[in-house]
Amino acid sequence: MAIWHNTAPAVLALKAEPIEVEDLSIQYGPVMAVRGVSFAVQPGEQLTLLGPSGCGKTTTLRALAGLERPSAGTIRIGGHVVYSSAEHIDIPAEKRGLSMVFQSYAIWPHMTVFDNVAYGLRVRKRPKAEIEARVRESLDLVQMGAYAARRASQLSGGQQQRVALARAVAFSPPVLLFDEPLSNLDAKLRADMRIELRELQHRLGVTSVYVTHDLEEALAMSDRIVVMRDGVIEQAGTPTEIYARPRNRFVADFVGSSNLVSGRLRPDLARDGLIALEMPSGEIVLGDACGRAPGAEPTFSIRTVHLQFSAARPEGTVNVWPVRVHRCVFQGDFTQIHVAWGDRDLVIRSAALEPIAEGQSAWISADPARCVLLEGA
Repeated sequence: MAIWHNTAPAVLALKAEPIEVEDLSIQYGPVMAVRGVSFAVQPGEQLTLLGPSGCGKTTTLRALAGLERPSAGTIRIGGHVVYSSAEHIDIPAEKRGLSMVFQSYAIWPHMTVFDNVAYGLRVRKRPKAEIEARVRESLDLVQMGAYAARRASQLSGGQQQRVALARAVAFSPPVLLFDEPLSNLDAKLRADMRIELRELQHRLGVTSVYVTHDLEEALAMSDRIVVMRDGVIEQAGTPTEIYARPRNRFVADFVGSSNLVSGRLRPDLARDGLIALEMPSGEIVLGDACGRAPGAEPTFSIRTVHLQFSAARPEGTVNVWPVRVHRCVFQGDFTQIHVAWGDRDLVIRSAALEPIAEGQSAWISADPARCVLLEGA
């Protein structure tokens, strides 16, 4: 699939609006699906709610849209309160002026592409000439102009998702909401669509909130990420911050692949602003505390891609350790190497290597700046 490179001047005037969510809670009977969540989205920013199934991310998104009634909290869009439990305000979904793109596309198969995109404008009783212009430009934005007269039932999944996007932007909403819109596409198409969606969001400059459980999607598409679990926010930050400086064990494990190594604090071996942990089997690991105070069981997160593997001992005097290879798993672009390190196993992901014999002695090393102390550990 070709990536969009539409350089035509935009006719659609999308006014980006900020979003503020304060102490949002959503309860279903005895179950608290969302528990006191707060975050803000700046005008023109793309924020992603990331987490496993059942973490509350889609429920939060639906509350923004007005499709779920919260139990408590406040939601402001463009500075205007659309929900407040304290003030007894709950603006209906159709009056919030938002647009949502669903996982299931939600387009009408019996209508033409043009009529699907025009539907929201006709409901809003826009003039015929305006409808024509907005639909044409929305379809051109997603490179579907040539399909305007085709029935939606004759489109592929990727084309249907493009139509859903065109419909979403046609009436110039201040905020776009995305509920796992790419999850029904195959892997190659999904990877292409990530880039296309990101480019479209940049061109339009619209504020957007995106929900996904897919890490690669979140890292590739977001200005900021909110990681959720069990209805609460575990960490919020830029993709780089979330990946390079995970806050706790859950974020370290969910956002990428990490080795979590715990040991005894050794203040006597601290150096150059780094802290030192001694593993139960005696290895010393120097790492970055990231301004966090070590807890009762200090633990470093070391990304599998940040461990260097070599047959010969590398240069350096810190964070260099002998290991023994357990097994290697070739996975195309990289090889996953499992090694015995002291009394435990570590996993290394390295650019595809020549086959390595199981039982072979080798060396691993890690930049102390890549060994990150976890909060509360």
